[in-house]
This record gives sequence, C-alpha cells and structure tokens, in this order.
Amino acid sequence: MLTLDKIYHAAFVLKDVARKTDLIYAQNMKSDAELYLKTENLQITGSFKLRGAYYKISQLTEEQRRAGIVACSAGNHAQGVALAATRMGIKSVVCMPDGAPISKVEATKAFGAEVCLHGATYDDAFAKACQLRDETGATFIHPFDDDEVIAGQGTIGLEILEQLRDVEAVVVPIGGGGLISGLAYAIKSLAPHVKVYGVQAERAAGMFESHKEGHLITLDKANTFADGIAVKHPGDITFNITENYVDDIVTVTEDEIAAAILMLMEKQKLVTEGAGAVSVAAVMFNKLPVAGKKTVCVLSGGNIDVTILSRVITRGLITSGRNATLQIALEDKPGQLLGVSRIISECGANVVSVYHEHSDPNMAIASCFLKVGIETRDFEQIETIKQRLAENGFKLV
Repeated sequence: MLTLDKIYHAAFVLKDVARKTDLIYAQNMKSDAELYLKTENLQITGSFKLRGAYYKISQLTEEQRRAGIVACSAGNHAQGVALAATRMGIKSVVCMPDGAPISKVEATKAFGAEVCLHGATYDDAFAKACQLRDETGATFIHPFDDDEVIAGQGTIGLEILEQLRDVEAVVVPIGGGGLISGLAYAIKSLAPHVKVYGVQAERAAGMFESHKEGHLITLDKANTFADGIAVKHPGDITFNITENYVDDIVTVTEDEIAAAILMLMEKQKLVTEGAGAVSVAAVMFNKLPVAGKKTVCVLSGGNIDVTILSRVITRGLITSGRNATLQIALEDKPGQLLGVSRIISECGANVVSVYHEHSDPNMAIASCFLKVGIETRDFEQIETIKQRLAENGFKLV
C-alpha cells in the first residue's frame, strides 16, 4: 500500500538520480493569481516519469532483475524505464504504439531499451507488453497503477512543500492518475489545507468522467495531441486515491492546451508537451478557483514532437487572438485590395497572406472572395478591424 514513509524512501533513492526541478515564479502569466511552475519538463528524461519508474525498478529482487523488465508507454514512461533499467544493468523491452512520436522512440532506444512498436493505441501496446511478460517471465513495470510507481511520483509533492511552504493550491495533469495520486497523497498527508486539482484533456477525460460517475469507466477513444495523458482507462489504485485526496478535476480543450504551450514559450521560455501544459491551460482559462492564491502548476513533461510544434503554435496564436483570417466579399475591380489593406494597416495589424477566390458558384460573376490572413495583438483588435471594414462598405463573410 502507498504510505508517506514509502514516498520519503523514494525521495532518498532518487536523490542522486532525478533532478530536484526548479519552482519558478511566473509573474507575468496570470494577473489574479500568484502562479508558480514546477518544471518537470526539465527533468533528465524530459518528464516526471523517471521518478516512478526508477523507484519501482530499484525495489525489484535479484531474481526479477535477472528476468528483465517489460513496459508499455506512449513515450515518457518508456524513457524513464529505459534509463533506470540501463543504470541498474537490467535488460528492458518497451512496447510503444506505432504512432508514438519518433523523437520519443529514438530517445527510448538511446537510453538503452529495446523498443517494440505494436498497434495503433496505448492499449494495443499494453496488450503486447502483457504477452511478452507472460512469455518471458519479465517483470511488468506499469506506467501508473502501481504503489511504488505512485510513491516515486509523490516525491514531487514533497519538493513543492519544501520549495513553497505557504502554497495554497497545486494543479496537476492527469492521464492514468499516477502523478496526481502520489502528489496529492503526499501533500494532503502533510498539508491537508492545500487544494489539489487535476486537469485532463477534454478528448481523453477518463478520470474526469469516472470522478463524475463515481466509478471507473473506460473511454471508447482518447484522441488528443496531448499523447502523454491519452489514457482510456485510469488505474484502479489511482482512482481510489484520487477520489480520497483530490479536490476537483476539470478538462481543457485542444485549443486551450495549444494556447498554454504558446504562452509558456513566449512568457517563460519553457517548452512543454501537450500533457505538460494542461495545468497552465486550466488556470489561463479560469477553469479553477485559484484567484488570489499561491498556485503551483506542474509542467509534467517537455517531450513535444517538433513535427507538430508549428501547428500547435499556430493554433495557440488563433486561440489567443494573435492570428486571424478574414473572408470578405468584394466587387472585382481595381483598388479594393488597397482599401482593405489600408484599413488593416491603420488598425495596427499586419497582413501575412492574401488569397483571391473567383470561382465560387455562390457569388456574382463580377465579384470575388478575398481571404486575408493577419497578425494581431488580441481579439479586441480583430473586432476593431471588422468594424472598420464594415463601416467602409466591405462585407465580411
């Protein structure tokens, strides 16, 4: 069973392995809350997962070590298992879904694990890992539903209480629930007045729905770019701990996550993956009652696939009113584009793309649609531009 002593023991085991990550005061991110960032995205493997994986593997018997270990992961747990096993001289096989980011697959191999790509989802990889466990006698290292894994993650809670003694609220990403279970257990055991909130991606909200229903449920699908928390079925152990120690669970949309990633990059110069940014997204978009409170957001990981980073930034710009596309119905005659661009310029925005559409069957033959991409400061500036265009006779579609 999970105990506070076990979490303290995990902290002792991990003291020369895992970084005691910085707690950064984010002064310019939220005006109505005193916001701090627990930077687990700067952990050795780019994620908090090293803590639980290393502690679990460190507690194996000699017989279990000789038999080797097997794990399944979308990427972050994989790297933690690989690093821990290699440091202890243990053979490791990690099953990952075919669609796992290439960067995470290669990083797992670089840490010394054998990677087995199998199936389209985490659940497919899990089934393969269980098959290998049964065939080889290897020990399965669960990514979240294990007391010793949870204890390792709980060391983050101890660090937060040491780094910010008067903390009032902690906001934590949730996938299967290992991180929030250990963290909430540690914090509530030592400082029960501190609020602990969980955040899930709206499109992978297994723990949120389970909490709402009062019993564990399995989602039909978990389709979010925050792949680190794309879990259909939360853990049995983690669900029970969460029900007892977590104050509330909320969800955030894909666009809100993208906006949080962008803000962390711009304001704090920190790169996070989708799963790592959901805590900040919940605070940014006022999903939690943290106004006026000393609030810690756990940035659980930074292993974002660079191939989608540009798309995430674009979505973040749109969600925060920094980028917009206007479609205008025009008479196809000289001077129209000049008139539109002059208004946009006078309002202080910047035109980045222009496209004329002449062939739409729904418009008059002598007309066209003009699509203008613009860079803006915020939504208020976008509305000002729309109003000025309308006042000058331009029809927005």
